[in-house]
Amino acid sequence: MDHVTYVFILMVSSVYLMSLIYSIKYIHNIKNKGISENVYYMLMAFFYVAMEFALMVNNYGFMWVGIETTTISSALLLITEKSDISLEATWRYIIIVSAGVTFAFISVILIYYSFGTLTVTTIISYGARDTIAVRLAVGIALVGFGTKVGVFPVHTWLPDAHSEAPAPVSAMFSGVLLPVALYVLYRIYEIFPMRELFVWAGTISVLFAAIFLGYQKNYKRMFAYSTMENMNIALIGLSTFTVTGIIGALLLLLAHSFGKAGAFYSSGNIYEMSGTKSIDGVSGLIRNRASAASMLLSSFAVTGTPPFGTFFGEFLILYSVLSIHFYAQFIIIVLSLFLAFVSINFNVSKMIFRGKSEYSQSGINTALPLIAAILSIFIGVVFLVMYHAIL
Repeated sequence: MDHVTYVFILMVSSVYLMSLIYSIKYIHNIKNKGISENVYYMLMAFFYVAMEFALMVNNYGFMWVGIETTTISSALLLITEKSDISLEATWRYIIIVSAGVTFAFISVILIYYSFGTLTVTTIISYGARDTIAVRLAVGIALVGFGTKVGVFPVHTWLPDAHSEAPAPVSAMFSGVLLPVALYVLYRIYEIFPMRELFVWAGTISVLFAAIFLGYQKNYKRMFAYSTMENMNIALIGLSTFTVTGIIGALLLLLAHSFGKAGAFYSSGNIYEMSGTKSIDGVSGLIRNRASAASMLLSSFAVTGTPPFGTFFGEFLILYSVLSIHFYAQFIIIVLSLFLAFVSINFNVSKMIFRGKSEYSQSGINTALPLIAAILSIFIGVVFLVMYHAIL
């Protein structure tokens, strides 16, 4: 465990705590439950422990076990709001992610074949070993663990699972599950950095995420594709293997975890009030100031608006891409970020400022998404202050 690990542990613990608090009222109000409340909280705890386990172990095999366990523990959470669509999303999640994790297992086997051990610190201390088996292990890991991260084209489970899961579960999916899978992928990447392959994979994924965002009609699916975009930007930052890129990726992931949690908590509130997940079906949110503010701030957070921490993270990542002379990737990423920014904030603005519908809601579930979004701003401000202090 190092400073990188501590950042991920902070993310997982914080979002899990917020999701538990949010769940108290939200789950109680669900009428047609696919699982009982007791089973729900048990699975949430199991989900959390599996993620922490994957972060804390010093063994690639056990990391794989942790990631596979998150699939087992989180699959049933998708049917909490029981419907035919949620059952289909659960099936797709299990099939696609399990197939991906199978590839990840092959990667782990190749690592053991190459080094005779699966201990992370021992393998990394060996230094880069350029063999066909090592290259295959790292490349296959991109497909295997990349399935859980949301790398194109093995991302297809992501919008279905995120849009059909309960709001607190969606927050854990987007805010911390995908970053944990990215953490494991990064630890494998450290064995033999294949910079061009990984940066191109992240760039293409960001581009397609931005394209998908351009025609979304469901606000939860919209935020799911936003997660795909953010995770792949972080993947690019880690793949540059520069100090600036890694710091930018960690800053982006930390700020994103709170911002995206706030976005899904806000989505849960809106769904409770309106009864629809359609963007066109929601209007006049401005009349409910708390929900409007939390949704607007959350959308700013996930699209990298200054002074949110995501903005500074993306800035550092773009700088690191330029520093390694990947100019084509830089141009594609910038254009994709612009398209994603316009798509998300245009849709959110329609929901908030268009129409004159009346929505009423109060309590902790109204305050929590606002707090999460403000934390994303706080991270950006703290980074700016520390940066100037160092200079």
